[in-house]
Amino acid sequence: MSTLDPASRPTPTGESPLALKRRARRTYRVLHDTYPYAIAELDFTTPLELLVATVLSAQTTDVGVNKVTPAVFARYPDAAAYAAADRTELEELVRPTGFYRAKTDALIKLGTALVERYDGQVPGRLKDLVTLPGVGRKTANVVLGNAFDVPGITADTHFGRLARRLGWTAEEDPVKVEHEVGALFPRKEWTMLSHVLIYHGRRICHARKPACGVCPVADLCPSYGEGETDATKARKLAKFELAPGAPWPERLGEAPSGLAARWAQEGV
Repeated sequence: MSTLDPASRPTPTGESPLALKRRARRTYRVLHDTYPYAIAELDFTTPLELLVATVLSAQTTDVGVNKVTPAVFARYPDAAAYAAADRTELEELVRPTGFYRAKTDALIKLGTALVERYDGQVPGRLKDLVTLPGVGRKTANVVLGNAFDVPGITADTHFGRLARRLGWTAEEDPVKVEHEVGALFPRKEWTMLSHVLIYHGRRICHARKPACGVCPVADLCPSYGEGETDATKARKLAKFELAPGAPWPERLGEAPSGLAARWAQEGV
C-alpha cells in the first residue's frame, strides 16, 4: 500500500492533484451542459426490471436490450417468476441479446436468490447486491444510482476508456477506476457523472476514432488529437442523438436540449 499523501501522489498527466481535480470538474460541468438529459439508456420502471435489463446488457447494446425487455418484463413480473421460469422459454425471449444460455441461467439464479434471501425484493445496498448471481459492482451501481438514488459510479467500458483518455486515471481495473475517479468529484455527482461520460463515449469520444473536432471538452483533454480534428470530418464520425426524423423520446424531457438541440438547430 502506498504511503504517499494523496495530495503528493503523481497524476497520469503530471498535473498536481489539485490541478487534476479542478480540470476534471470543469470537464464534467461542460459535459453536463452538453448532455443535461443524460439518463440510464435501459428502459425500466422498477428496480427488478433495471437489474434484469443490466444483466441482459452484457456484451450487447442498450438499444438491443430495450427491444427484448418489454416481452420479458410482461412474462416475468417478479422475482418468483424468474425463479420458476421455464429455461427454454426464457432463452428464446433473451436470445437476441446474445449469450442467451448464460443470461438465462443468471436470471433464474437471480430470481431464486432474491426470493430466498430478500423476500423477492431487490436490495438497496451495494454489499447485498454484489452477492447476487451475475451482479458485480458495475451492475450494482447502475441499480443503486438509477433505481434507488444512491450515488454510484458505473465503471463500464466507456467510462474507463474516457477516464483514462481524459487523464483522470491510468488504472485499467474497473474497481480502481471507480475509486480514483470518485475521489475527484463530490459523491452526489457520481451517478450523473457516469451518465454523461457514457453518453460522450457513445456519441463523440469513440474508442477507435474519436471525433475530436466536435468535442466540447477538446481544450480540457490531454488526448486531443488522437482522433479526427477537422470539424467537418469529425462531424461525420459523431453519433447523433437521434436518427433523422425520429421523435424526441419523452423520457428525456419535453424537448431536445444540450448537444441534441444544437445539432437539431444546425440541421444535422
